[in-house]
Amino acid sequence: MAENRHVTLKLEGVSKSFAKVEADEVTHALDNVSVTMESGEFISLVGPSGCGKSTILRLVTALIPPTAGKVTVNGEEVTEPSPNRGMVFQKPTLFPWLTVEKNIAFSLKMQGKLKGNEDRVERMLKTIGLESFRQDYPAQLSGGMAQRVALVRTLINEPEILTLDEPLGA
Repeated sequence: MAENRHVTLKLEGVSKSFAKVEADEVTHALDNVSVTMESGEFISLVGPSGCGKSTILRLVTALIPPTAGKVTVNGEEVTEPSPNRGMVFQKPTLFPWLTVEKNIAFSLKMQGKLKGNEDRVERMLKTIGLESFRQDYPAQLSGGMAQRVALVRTLINEPEILTLDEPLGA
């Protein structure tokens, strides 16, 4: 949170349904969910498998759209992914063709912010203790090492909203 500004995240009457591929049925993952979250809050979603926890996180980060209702950040509707809303997944989602260092730097590079921020990449490598693995590829890492890379790849953006989908479950 580089700017340290106040952030309000709202889900307003949000529903999400998924069509089943091989059946003429619909799964209703969420139905009319409304909640407001403020800066500084640490929120945990707890429930049985399949109750919609990951769906809420994907809606907040705009990886999927709601079927009904809306998600807003500071009154603006969330319609596309943004580095200001980061997500760390259950499994490390690294680019297999990029080294550890390039995976960490990826989003900065895509935003045109890598030049002049190489020190941030270096700090992240040191923070997770993988300086000596910077030129390794994801297939060469242990599961825990890969998950640390995925975590700092999100944190390097200093997102206003950070969602974690059981990234440390393993």
